[in-house]
Amino acid sequence: MTSTSRGSTNGHLSATNADDPPRRSASHSPASVHHIDVNIDEDFTVDPDDPFDITQTKNAAPETLQRWRQAALVLNASRRFRYTLDLKKEEENQKKKNLIRAHAQVIRAALLFKLAGERELETNTTVASPVRFSVGDFSVGLEELVSMSKDHNVKGLSNLLKSNPERGINGHDADLLSRKTAFGTNTYPRKKGRSLLRFLWEAWQDLTLIILIIAAAVSLALGIKTEGPEEGWYDGGSIAFAVFLVIVVTAFSDYRQSLQFQNLNAEKQNIQLEVIRGGRTVKISIFEIVVGDVVPLKIGDQVPADGVVITGHSLAIDESSMTGESKIVHKDHKAPFLMSGCKVADGVGSMLVTGVGINTEWGLLMASISEDTGEETPLQVRLNGVATFIGIVGLSVALSVLAILLGRYFSGNTRDVNGNVQFVGGKTSVSNAVDGVIKIFTIAVTIVVVAVPEGLPLAVTLTLAYSMRKMMADKALVRRLSACETMGSATTICSDKTGTLTLNQMTVVEAYVGRKKIINLPDDSSNLHPDVLSLINEGIAQNTSGNVFEPKGDGEAEVSGSPTEKAILSWALKLGMKFGLIRSSSKILHVFPFNSEKKRGGVAVKLGDSGVHIHWKGAAEIVLASCTQYLDSNGLLQSIDEEKDFFKEAIDDMAARSLRCVAIAYRSYEMDKVPSYEDDLAQWSLPEHELVLLAIVGIKDPCRPGVKDAVKVCTDAGVKVRMVTGDNIQTARAIAFECGILSSNEDVVEPNVIEGKKFRALTEKEREQVAKQITVMGRSSPNDKLLLVQALRKGGEVVAVTGDGTNDAPALHEADIGLSMGIQGTEVAKESSDIIILDDNFASVVKVVRWGRSVYANIQKFIQFQLTVNVAALVINVVAAISSGDVPLNAVQLLWVNLIMDTLGALALATEPPTDHLMHRSPVGRREPLITNVMWRNLLVQALYQVIVLLVLNFHGDKILQIHDSRAHRFQVKNTLIFNAFVLCQIFNEFNARKPDEMNVFRGVTKNRLFIGIVGITFVLQILIIEFLGKFTKTVRLNWTLWLVSICIGFVSWPLALVGKLIPVSKTPWSRYMMKPWRRFRKPRAMQ
Repeated sequence: MTSTSRGSTNGHLSATNADDPPRRSASHSPASVHHIDVNIDEDFTVDPDDPFDITQTKNAAPETLQRWRQAALVLNASRRFRYTLDLKKEEENQKKKNLIRAHAQVIRAALLFKLAGERELETNTTVASPVRFSVGDFSVGLEELVSMSKDHNVKGLSNLLKSNPERGINGHDADLLSRKTAFGTNTYPRKKGRSLLRFLWEAWQDLTLIILIIAAAVSLALGIKTEGPEEGWYDGGSIAFAVFLVIVVTAFSDYRQSLQFQNLNAEKQNIQLEVIRGGRTVKISIFEIVVGDVVPLKIGDQVPADGVVITGHSLAIDESSMTGESKIVHKDHKAPFLMSGCKVADGVGSMLVTGVGINTEWGLLMASISEDTGEETPLQVRLNGVATFIGIVGLSVALSVLAILLGRYFSGNTRDVNGNVQFVGGKTSVSNAVDGVIKIFTIAVTIVVVAVPEGLPLAVTLTLAYSMRKMMADKALVRRLSACETMGSATTICSDKTGTLTLNQMTVVEAYVGRKKIINLPDDSSNLHPDVLSLINEGIAQNTSGNVFEPKGDGEAEVSGSPTEKAILSWALKLGMKFGLIRSSSKILHVFPFNSEKKRGGVAVKLGDSGVHIHWKGAAEIVLASCTQYLDSNGLLQSIDEEKDFFKEAIDDMAARSLRCVAIAYRSYEMDKVPSYEDDLAQWSLPEHELVLLAIVGIKDPCRPGVKDAVKVCTDAGVKVRMVTGDNIQTARAIAFECGILSSNEDVVEPNVIEGKKFRALTEKEREQVAKQITVMGRSSPNDKLLLVQALRKGGEVVAVTGDGTNDAPALHEADIGLSMGIQGTEVAKESSDIIILDDNFASVVKVVRWGRSVYANIQKFIQFQLTVNVAALVINVVAAISSGDVPLNAVQLLWVNLIMDTLGALALATEPPTDHLMHRSPVGRREPLITNVMWRNLLVQALYQVIVLLVLNFHGDKILQIHDSRAHRFQVKNTLIFNAFVLCQIFNEFNARKPDEMNVFRGVTKNRLFIGIVGITFVLQILIIEFLGKFTKTVRLNWTLWLVSICIGFVSWPLALVGKLIPVSKTPWSRYMMKPWRRFRKPRAMQ
């Protein structure tokens, strides 16, 4: 049997065999974390017969998701499945997408037909210019712009839109306002979130609450009929009020979560991008794009609006998001139309925006489909399984109690508070009998309310919503809920170097021009020959994706682009480069954008004298290998053969000092060899051999402050940090020492430190063996990163990967947790990731690990607390019902306990902030039982104590308390004390649940104001219930002595918890012992 676990990079679902080795929580720091070796056996394999045994929900098959929904015992489906994937809605959304995509295809076909017809007409007749309708300051209207522009050149369109293809719009506030007024904004109508009334309605859908309301209504009618309106409404009214209170508190809690998710979704959609306004490159929100804007495009970018290509070099667009077809479309002036929402798959270029917001196909698509698709997490599914099991037990108990109480009632063995038999055959009136039956039935239904932990799976959503909001403050934006949980199980982090472990603040600190070493500018460069400077400046100015804005007057030039490009451009400016002049005096013929596989990028430039220069820039040793000559500082060409060792030593020396080495080279080329036809030119491969070396620059990118401590925290937590970088192996090794990833020279041996090409040359089996030993991989390609992730996952590791480039997308998708970079990451990388690290800092990755572990720990705290209440309440009521025919905790009291346990308990415990203690444990195993042996011990100790004390009070309370009043009053005082002591036990035990495996349960409690607030509110409300709401809850006021007794009973749970934690527990989960007989019993049946 197989179970779907993860989508592979090619879109197919991968499967995990039941016989495959499990993913284990491997510890990599034996000194600090106890490593538990676990034998691979049937206990760790996915159980194909268990619908709740799902280790991965991302990309899971709809059948798998539907299966667990059908298996769950649910009282309120609309609330329970609110934050899970709505399979029906997802299907409807897909139909809408297909419809709009078909609409787009029809429009495109019609336009192509129209264009072909107009071209045919143009060859025979003169076509009259269409009538234009101007709007405001523009010569074209919105409707005309949306439907036309397909047959206009860029210059004509830019004139109509008052935009410059090179400098963009001026960007003044008045200009932006007029464009938004004329052509609309780049937003689309969003569906409003659910209102509080909707949450109230959904909370009311709980089956047991509906039954209780009906029972309350009948009880109200009978009470008023028999006892009159003044006294008769208390029984039914108190139950109705209690139900109403549960509904309101539940709805309000759910509404708060919903608002948090809405804010996070809005943050996800707020893409930041660059536009050119007034000749300056500025960064703005995608929602601020206006018609007429000029937008630079590079690999991995999302096309932010509809538009046309201004310039493009090897520009290829992935239109699958709009057309539904995984087909890369090349764009140039023959096919210039760009659709919003598509991705740049290759090349560079710029576009003129012609349509925004709802006037684009993408805007129409986004406005028509529902956004809150939801997503279940593995922990949520497992908790549904736990809730279902507990619910079945609780339901069985409730039915047993119902049968016992009804049997005792109709057999005359049930007495009222005064000792009178409640039912006597032939004497008791029908209305009294019905009233008695309704009270019994109400108690049974209320037991179901308490027993079925409806709030247990929803506690995951609560803690995730809280964690996601806090993680935003820690510079981590969660895109997929399941990533929060999975991060707690991560055993290894494969991290990029640049920008993650380093600051990404690059500066050229050293350079070689010929054999001349340049350190101080401009002093060292003054002796360079003008021809050498001219060629270096030309190569840097033309072969760049960056830009230099040169303000008029004496203002300082503004450099934009990637950190590497900015560093080299800034260095060239110090050499005296005139960026604008160089760009205007020569023409770019063809561009080979920087490629992470080849580690270099090039450009062919036509000079004013019809000569052609081909400039290359990239990884120093790779460019150097293609050079046959170098230009010395005097401007003379020299053979490189004799000097190659000198340049290699120079590169190694700079790399050993953690400098990134980039080589700049060129070659001359004949114009007549350059393809003359545009189609041929687009396919032309730039010559990359027989190059002339111009310079080698060493770029310093300092290690981030605090990254060494962050790496140590990971190591102590049993999470191995691996560096995967495209940089030189020497540079990677030097940075790894700085960051603490490598600790000694003994670590610097293969395969601990390995080059990407050596790793990819290994067989699949060899890669699996070697992968576990790799600490640093240098000169790696994105495909090497993907191979490493696959090998580690096959070896049982839970892998987190960081990435920022488009080519990192497969590795981010394949990893258990994909972490993209918020500053340097492309949109393609971000969409393939699970979490976006907003500040590109490795320390933020470590915070995500803390939060991941915190999510799991908080859920376990809540489970321990809730099960203690469940066990105690059920046992007390069942034993009392069987022995005396009455229950000490009535319906209203149980509803109050349910409110403490479900909603308030979840709020208090599921929102605990992470502690350092979490990072001194080994990673949480994904096959590890939710209820650990430590939790079972704590739970049983507390539940046993509560059951014994409260049952003793139930049966011998009169003698112990020595109350000398009427029988009815004694009965009420005893039951009130039981109820009060029970609630106070839960309040005190809430502190114990905070730290299941620590002695000091009060550590950090003052930092969690919400916890203190909820405990305080619960205690105050309990006082009000006992002292002032006795009519509703069937309680009486207690004197100070009995209050002290109640508090003492609750207080004992603190020292008891300390004593309980001294009881040793085995490392093997008890659940495994319990499951083995069941599996052995089931195996022969399955084979029949």
